[in-house]
Amino acid sequence: MSLLQTEVDRRRTFAIIAHPDAGKTTLTEKLLLFGGAIQMAGEVKARGDRRRARSDWMKVEQERGISVASSVMSFEYDGRMFNLLDTPGHEDFSEDTYRVLTAVDSAIMVLDGAKGIEGQTRKLFEVCRLRDMPVTTFINKLDRESLDPFALLDVIEQQLALDVTPATWPIGMGRDFKGCYDLINDRLILIEKSKNDRPDAGITCEGVDDPRLDDLLPADQLAQLRDEIAMVRE
Repeated sequence: MSLLQTEVDRRRTFAIIAHPDAGKTTLTEKLLLFGGAIQMAGEVKARGDRRRARSDWMKVEQERGISVASSVMSFEYDGRMFNLLDTPGHEDFSEDTYRVLTAVDSAIMVLDGAKGIEGQTRKLFEVCRLRDMPVTTFINKLDRESLDPFALLDVIEQQLALDVTPATWPIGMGRDFKGCYDLINDRLILIEKSKNDRPDAGITCEGVDDPRLDDLLPADQLAQLRDEIAMVRE
């Protein structure tokens, strides 16, 4: 295989789509942070001279706290080169997003855990569906008051006519949110507030019944997690 073909094969281009304020740009920055492309994520809610979203570089974006134009950022991870496109969520700038979706391999659809499927999300998803594009759903803001995770799955399946297979499962919701359980690799990923600018590699377990989990989670929360995962895997 030629060097050119090798470089082509190791590249992936994806877009992040969402309704305004679902957390799309924040997720973009976390991916860049974990991929080593930036050293510190901007504070999207910051004002004045404080940190702002790195992908929102235009003055109007910084002043209004929204994405107006699409921006592309690249980073390497696990031997692959990723091109990440952060797209505008507001309907006024949706034409730019539609054009971007003709040039990507796949998309991440970000949902607000408290709101589920919103209008602009549905429109952008239909563009992806027309192109037969793979879509990964990321449910955001689970550390706030959110819908029940099973209710969220039902919303996605019913409103978008999809068969949903969870890859991770939340441990608690709202103020009780502790992290996620990786259903694919059987890993416990706990959130530590003191290191929220760095990724957590997770704790590898021998399944959800691993006795080590008894020392890591409150008994009632662990029992609920085991019951929910058993239902998800049925």
